[in-house]
Amino acid sequence: MKIWYGAVLLAMIALPAFGQKKEEDRVENAGRVMQEILDIPDDIPQSVIDKADCVVVLPSVLKFAFGVGGSYGRGVMTCRSGEDFKGPWGPPTMMALEGGSFGLQLGGQATDFVLLLMSPRSSRSILTSKVKLGGDVSAAAGPVGRNASAETDVTLRAEILSYSRARGLFAGISLAGSTLRPDNSANKSLYGKEVSAQDIVFKGAVAAPPSGKALLAALAKKSPANKSDR
Repeated sequence: MKIWYGAVLLAMIALPAFGQKKEEDRVENAGRVMQEILDIPDDIPQSVIDKADCVVVLPSVLKFAFGVGGSYGRGVMTCRSGEDFKGPWGPPTMMALEGGSFGLQLGGQATDFVLLLMSPRSSRSILTSKVKLGGDVSAAAGPVGRNASAETDVTLRAEILSYSRARGLFAGISLAGSTLRPDNSANKSLYGKEVSAQDIVFKGAVAAPPSGKALLAALAKKSPANKSDR
């Protein structure tokens, strides 16, 4: 009986540590993906990322082996700090992407996604609840290449611009029909306490973990200031 209780106690101690390590690995992986994408010659246009309030990185999203185009992925969002999103890039908050028909376009390939949130409304909406892309907020495939502009009709209208990387190819992709939501259970695992996505972004409730260093450094180097003219 003592051995059984001891095993249960060890399991109770180990589970939170395992959960934290899993989320730390996810944040580190998001940092690697972001840096690799920013190193691509024809990556996200500077004029586009400079106007983004938040960036979501979803590494290795896989489509389900059944159904039509269903997919599920978990990742990280970081926002420029402050109520007006004009400050430095802040601590990461965990996110989940679900559903949508984009799985058919990926052919079962694990795919990295990057989403740019281009308006305060889209950023605040996603921090508080599940949001349907292309429904609750407007979404479009993001422009690619050094000469692409943030002033096209598509980018001016869209509140979220999305990109994908699979088989070494980087391109804009529509994620309309999928949903994006805060993953507050993963935030609890990462930070070791109950903390909401809103409190992480707007209230500075936690400091960025060491695992977020690469992601924040890559974005700070690429786009240190919000140049949106809204």
